[in-house]
Amino acid sequence: MTELLRKEDERLEERLGYKFQRWMLLDRALTHSSATPEIRHERTEATDRLLLAEDNERLEFLGDAVLELLASEYLLAAFPDWTEGQLSKSRARIVNAESLVTVARRLRLGEHLRLGRGEEKTGGREKPALLADAFEAVIAAIYLDSGLAAAREILRRVLFEQALEERGAGIADSDRKSALQELLQGRGQQPAEYRLVGESGPDHQKIFQVEVWGNGTQLARGEGSTKKEAEQRAAKVALELLERREQELRGKAEPDARTDR
Repeated sequence: MTELLRKEDERLEERLGYKFQRWMLLDRALTHSSATPEIRHERTEATDRLLLAEDNERLEFLGDAVLELLASEYLLAAFPDWTEGQLSKSRARIVNAESLVTVARRLRLGEHLRLGRGEEKTGGREKPALLADAFEAVIAAIYLDSGLAAAREILRRVLFEQALEERGAGIADSDRKSALQELLQGRGQQPAEYRLVGESGPDHQKIFQVEVWGNGTQLARGEGSTKKEAEQRAAKVALELLERREQELRGKAEPDARTDR
């Protein structure tokens, strides 16, 4: 059974572009807690505390920390002019569950999971939570097997560069709608309202036009290949306009204050 699993996991190693020196680390990373009562694993390093855990939960815990660290490092190097807020939001977008599930599916991680019969029957190989956890555990296994440099290279290739290719530098702007809502609420105003005002182009290349309204006034307009993208762009323009107006008002008020003194 172990030899069969080892051969199957070699395909995963090929997709990862990484060969494990200690295969039992990968075996552990792919083992869900539902499987531990039903299967036995060889322990080649009984003194290694992390290997004493039968399932991948402890590796998942470590992998989460490795992901946070290396995503932070990558963004700092890629975007030296970004603020702490932009870096934090972008990191959250890169390492969120949705991103991890996308990568796990691209690597076909579900095919390699060790699951109990109950999880197998209920479609555990496609469950987002199991896939995201397994990916974090695999990253931890690579870190323990070869160190931070190996984990950094794998993540750059399978996650970080993919995220930037899909979203570009606009990844920092991906939550402008929330930022606009916070600004309006801070002023005691009603939440923004988004209105689809037009669409153009063929079905496979549609462009959507969206207006964002606040306090009964049209604040801005945005376009995008999806409604969500158009809303985010409208929110971004609205934020920039509102912030510019605030700066202009402050600039006018400052000379008056000096005159009063």
